[in-house]
Amino acid sequence: MTGLLDGTFARGGAAGAVSGDAWFRALLAVEAALARAAARAGLVPTTAADAVTAACAEPGRLDLATVVARAADAGNPVPPLVRALADAVGERDAVAVHVGATSQDVVDTALLLMARDAISALDGDLAAAASSAAGLARTHRDDVLAGRTLLQQGLPTTFGLKAAGWLAALDGARLRLAEVVASLPVQYGGAVGTLAAGRGAGLQVRAALAEELGLVATAVPWHTVRLPIADLAGALGAAAGAVATVAVDVVLLAQSEVAEVAEVAPGRGGSSAMPHKHNPVAAISARACARRAPGLVATLLAAMEQEHERAAGAWHAEWPTLADLLVTAGSAASWLAESLASLRVDTGRMAATVAAAGEGPLAAALAEALTPSLGRSAAHDAAAAATREARATGRPLAEVVAGRTDVDPAAVLAAAVPDVGEAGAQVDAALAEHARLAEGEA
Repeated sequence: MTGLLDGTFARGGAAGAVSGDAWFRALLAVEAALARAAARAGLVPTTAADAVTAACAEPGRLDLATVVARAADAGNPVPPLVRALADAVGERDAVAVHVGATSQDVVDTALLLMARDAISALDGDLAAAASSAAGLARTHRDDVLAGRTLLQQGLPTTFGLKAAGWLAALDGARLRLAEVVASLPVQYGGAVGTLAAGRGAGLQVRAALAEELGLVATAVPWHTVRLPIADLAGALGAAAGAVATVAVDVVLLAQSEVAEVAEVAPGRGGSSAMPHKHNPVAAISARACARRAPGLVATLLAAMEQEHERAAGAWHAEWPTLADLLVTAGSAASWLAESLASLRVDTGRMAATVAAAGEGPLAAALAEALTPSLGRSAAHDAAAAATREARATGRPLAEVVAGRTDVDPAAVLAAAVPDVGEAGAQVDAALAEHARLAEGEA
C-alpha cells in the first residue's frame, strides 16, 4: 500500500511503528540489547558490547542499503545486518555481535517490539474514542432512542445506553490488548533452541535480554509454538471488531432516513456527484479498515502450524501479516476517534422516531394486560396477532386495541409509554467502570 490510499488505510501512529525504518530500529535494538546481555553474562567484554550498542544507535554508520539488497538471500534480513554490524565495529568488538543467537531470535523479538510500539499508538486512539463515548453516554444518559433488532425497530432504549455499550466495548478491547502486551516474550534459543552457543550461560543471557527490552523471559524458546503471535492476532482482531460495531452504528444512525446523528467535520463528507450529501466518512473509513482485520487474523492463525524447530514459510508469512494487522487496526481506531469526537446527536429526531413508532410499547402493554388471563406465552402471541391485524387492515394498533373486550383499552393505552427499564443505571455502571480504568492508568 503506497501513497494514494495511506490517508485512509495507514492512519494514526501504528503505521509508523511498523515502517521499514521501524523494522531497522527494532532489529538494531535487539542486537544492542543482546550485546549488553552477553556482557552481563560474562560472555563478551563490556567494551565490545558498548561498541555494538553505539553502532546500533547510529544506523547511518551501517551499510543498510546492502542489508536491504541482500535480505532475501537468506530469507530474512538478519544475516546481512549482522555482517554490517560486524564491519562497523571492527574485528575486535565483533565478538559482541549476535552472541549465541539465530536469525529467528532477532526477528521474532524485533517484531514484538514493533507490535508493542504500534499497540501503544493504537491504544491512544482507542482511549480517545472511549473518552468520547463516555461523554456521549453521560450527556445523553436518559435521551430516548428507538432500539433496533435485526435492523427493525424494537422497543425504546436510550442513546446513553447505546454509547455506554460502545464505551464498554472499547474499554474491553484496551484491557485485552494490555494483557497481551504485558505478556510479550523475548525470543532467544539459538540455532535449534538448545542454547548450545551460549557456553552454559544461555539462560542467563535470555533473562538479561528480556530485562533489557522489557519483555518476559520464557522457560523454552517459542520458535514454532506461536502462541504470542496468536494472542496478538486475537486481541487485535477483537479490537477491530469492537471498532467496526461502533462505526456501523454511526453509519446506520446517520442515514438520511434516520438522521439521528451526523459527523460534523469541516471539509469532510462531500460527494463528487451529489452536492447535497454529507457522508459519515470517518465512521465509514473506520469500518473499512476494521473489515480487513479478520482475514489477516486468519492468516496468522493458519501460520501457527510450523515444522520441527523452524518453520519453512509459515514463520516468514507472519511478518508482513502482523504488520498489516497492526496498521489496519490502528487506522480503524484512529478513524473512530475522529468520528465520535465530531458526532452531533439529534435528540429531538430520536424522540420523534420513538413517538411515531408507538406499536412497540403498545404491543408490550397489550401483552402485559393479557398475561393474567392467558399466560405470558399466549399473551405474547395475542399481542403479535393484534399487530399483524393492524398492519393487514391499515388501521392503527391503538384502534385495534380499542375494539378489544378482553382488556381495558384505556388502561392499555395509558400504559403504552416508552419504558427504558434500567438503562440509566447501566450507563452509570459503565461510566464508573471507565473511571476506574482511567484511575488505574494514571
